[in-house]
Amino acid sequence: MSLPLLPLAGILGLGGPELIIILLIILLLFGGAKLPALAKGLGQSVKEFKKAAKEDDEDEHKEEKKSEPGAKPGKN
Repeated sequence: MSLPLLPLAGILGLGGPELIIILLIILLLFGGAKLPALAKGLGQSVKEFKKAAKEDDEDEHKEEKKSEPGAKPGKN
């Protein structure tokens, strides 16, 4: 039984029963109809975060290539 939440649960020290209780509470709070929309919004947020992080890394690499070959960053 390999669920994507298991590594996170191991880090937080949560076992199977605790995860089931948390999922039941979330189901009671939001209801079955809103859970797909909630999951979709969370997925889109993660996608946007990864995209922004990737663009930031690409910008840093471009700046390094534009700098002078002999110059050391931060030392003027």
